[in-house]
Amino acid sequence: MVDRAESRVRDTSVARASAAMAVATAVSRVSGLLAKVSLVAALGLGMINDSYTVANTLPTVVNELLLGGVLTSIAVPLLVRAQQDGARQGEAYAQWMITMGGVLLVAATTTAVVAAPLLTELYLGPDTRANATLTTAFAYLLLPGIICYGMSALLQAILNVRSVFGTPAWAPVLNNVVVITTVVVYAVVPGEISTHPVRMGEPKLLVLGIGTALGITVQMLIMAVSLRRSGFRFRWRWGWDRRLSEFGGLAGWVVLYTLISQAGMVVITRVTGQGTTGSVATFNYAWLLSQVPYGVLGVSLLTALMPRISRAAAAKDTSGFVADVSLGSQMSAVLLMPISALLAVAGGPIGVAFFSLGASDVAAADRLGWALAAAALGVVPFAITMLQLRAFYALKDARTPTWINVIMVVVRSVLCYVALAALDPRDLVIGVTGAMSVSFVVGAITGQIWLHLRVGRVHTRRTLVGITRTLAASLLGCGCSIAVLAGLRSAFEPAGPLANAWFSLGGHTVVVLAVSFGVLAIFRAPELKPALDRLSRIIRRR
Repeated sequence: MVDRAESRVRDTSVARASAAMAVATAVSRVSGLLAKVSLVAALGLGMINDSYTVANTLPTVVNELLLGGVLTSIAVPLLVRAQQDGARQGEAYAQWMITMGGVLLVAATTTAVVAAPLLTELYLGPDTRANATLTTAFAYLLLPGIICYGMSALLQAILNVRSVFGTPAWAPVLNNVVVITTVVVYAVVPGEISTHPVRMGEPKLLVLGIGTALGITVQMLIMAVSLRRSGFRFRWRWGWDRRLSEFGGLAGWVVLYTLISQAGMVVITRVTGQGTTGSVATFNYAWLLSQVPYGVLGVSLLTALMPRISRAAAAKDTSGFVADVSLGSQMSAVLLMPISALLAVAGGPIGVAFFSLGASDVAAADRLGWALAAAALGVVPFAITMLQLRAFYALKDARTPTWINVIMVVVRSVLCYVALAALDPRDLVIGVTGAMSVSFVVGAITGQIWLHLRVGRVHTRRTLVGITRTLAASLLGCGCSIAVLAGLRSAFEPAGPLANAWFSLGGHTVVVLAVSFGVLAIFRAPELKPALDRLSRIIRRR
């Protein structure tokens, strides 16, 4: 009885923290979608967008390689343990992290800007359909954002440990607003971005590059202001910290993990770049869209659980550690599976409805939609894998996540080259996106087995039962949706592809989600109870 009571308290508290962040994250994801739609409407899904997309990826790549991966993975455990030594010690350690992180980020940014042409060549390769010179021009404008990406990750970790979750969830909204504003200014500025030759001083190129970099700068500044308002006061702190002796090996493995991930991204970018023009941007947008449900629900859940998982690991509370990890896996499945099913069945309509406007066209948008459907299959495995990897980091084990990542990247890379050999260039982006999804299925299975070997029983059977139950409900929802829309589609087809896409999207959304979550509620899926309890409390308050 006591265990059940503790479990209910744990479930409810996680749901409460996750729900608060989910609201802010939902707004962030919606505004992010508007930003992507605006970019596609302004740039289309062609060479210019390919070049911009690759260049916009480079700052995050360098940040992850040099600092971001370490911060995201071990900063929370480090800060939690420092906080346990007292508030003053926790603040001093956070000051030291900001000092050393800032120095490293400045050095990394300077090096990356100088090496921009080499980074472009590495990611595009000789056979790409993107424009290497234009990509490099964008890179010169966007690479200074490395500092802001790295500091944003560090400030978010410090805020989360201080139980400030709202600002990190809302800060990306301001970033998206700046990007949308940038696209509007880009549209009204006269002229075009020339590709032969590329002119660095062209107004449109400068507006797009500088405006994008300004967005991440605003995101960083708002978190810095929030940290100060929480009572934190910064001062420079230099020298070696004794805790790094304990975590030094962990950081090395995390850096290796990140190197392996980026090697996989090089393969994906090079293979996708050999498809039709615009394939790189299509892959990027499809993958980002597939991450919207994870960003709203999965990240909120992970952010709320991670400090608790870290504390349980530090206290050697194996039962609490396993309970939280198992809860996270089950809730990830029950909340994300129906939405993943919706994205899979409605991928084509989503692509046409949102991305066939302006400089884009229906054919390119439809291909993006099919890529989204392939990416949606990996949403739940991705969420579970991310939770498992963070659990290993909380146990001060970075070696296992690195080996799991090696397995995923090898599977992904092999499947990408199989797709390159077997598929038409027009369909290559769909094959590459499918390869990403399959690799995360492999990762989730491998991670569960490895967790069992590390800590013993991890409620695998309970997790599988929950996933199977949710999968069955989601498949039923998809089947009902396809059947209902098949009987109604003929009435809307004469209205044209855009109107038909919106009709299909609305119909799929209502039927798939209503049937999937309805079936889960009828059969009282235990993983759904914390979310339903939170919703019922909100309704009663009103």
